[in-house]
Amino acid sequence: MAGRTDAPYFRLMDAPILSLHHVTATVDDAQDDLDFYARLLGLRLVKKTVNFDNHNVYHFYYGTTRGSPGTIMTTFPYKGWRVPVGRKGAGQITVTSFSVPQGALDTWRRRLNEHRVAFRDFESAMGEGTLEVRDRSDLILRLVESRDDDREPWPYEGIDAGAAIRGLHSVSLLVREPPRTIELLTDVLGFQIAGEADGHTRVAVNGDGAGKYLDIIEGNDAPGAINGLGTVHHVAFAIADEDEQLRLRDQLVSIGLNVTDVRDRQYFRSIYFREPNGVLYEIATVPPGFTIDEELEQLGRELKLPPWEEPQRVAIEAGLPRIVQP
Repeated sequence: MAGRTDAPYFRLMDAPILSLHHVTATVDDAQDDLDFYARLLGLRLVKKTVNFDNHNVYHFYYGTTRGSPGTIMTTFPYKGWRVPVGRKGAGQITVTSFSVPQGALDTWRRRLNEHRVAFRDFESAMGEGTLEVRDRSDLILRLVESRDDDREPWPYEGIDAGAAIRGLHSVSLLVREPPRTIELLTDVLGFQIAGEADGHTRVAVNGDGAGKYLDIIEGNDAPGAINGLGTVHHVAFAIADEDEQLRLRDQLVSIGLNVTDVRDRQYFRSIYFREPNGVLYEIATVPPGFTIDEELEQLGRELKLPPWEEPQRVAIEAGLPRIVQP
């Protein structure tokens, strides 16, 4: 990872990160994935498209009604492509947490028991009530009780609106040298320290609240992470528009970070880089959003392809696994 190791980063004024944007993970079976995130957790499938690097693999986007930044979990179901199971470890996002209202965990305990999904119940390092589960690809997920999260949930039959998921709460980064990660986040990307516990630092951006948190966990003795099935590939941060994105890219390059060119992800524009402990970050624009090619009421119902893939639609659809959507 290219970056300064012998001097502090200069502090950027008016850092433009708004919140988390999305989390992307590599998973196994497409139907299992849909059943877990859409049917069990009650998230909306806001977009069904393909991996732009392998159009025989789905790219699912889950979120709330509009798929607003800060609510989105995305997955690549790679079953059948000989992708090995990954290893959770240092230099990786090891936990993805979703926000639920205060008092909602009893509802989720009942629901998880009814669906025979194992969970554990504990208090987070920051004092929040938390349930931890694993999805069918072994990703570690948490439901965290949050005060004052007024984001509207996706209404899903069988889940009371007073308990439904509001969006992302945070992601947990396991790293060997937390000060280096924290320095980049606070001095360059505009985060501020929001809480500390033994071996655990929470940072927040653009205010304080669910959907704006990263939890930095010290993992000196953890094995090195290996990407694969059941691991998070990257976390994306939201930025207002392409002009702000390009300005930030220039600043990141100026301090020695290896940043990709802007990439068209159809529903947002993205740049990528690795932070000093190796975790992959994405900076994603808020526009144009998921309604660019579907009406709000129809989101996620049809397979959407980028324009350059449309001529191959018949072959692409034939190569994708059959799924039954909720």
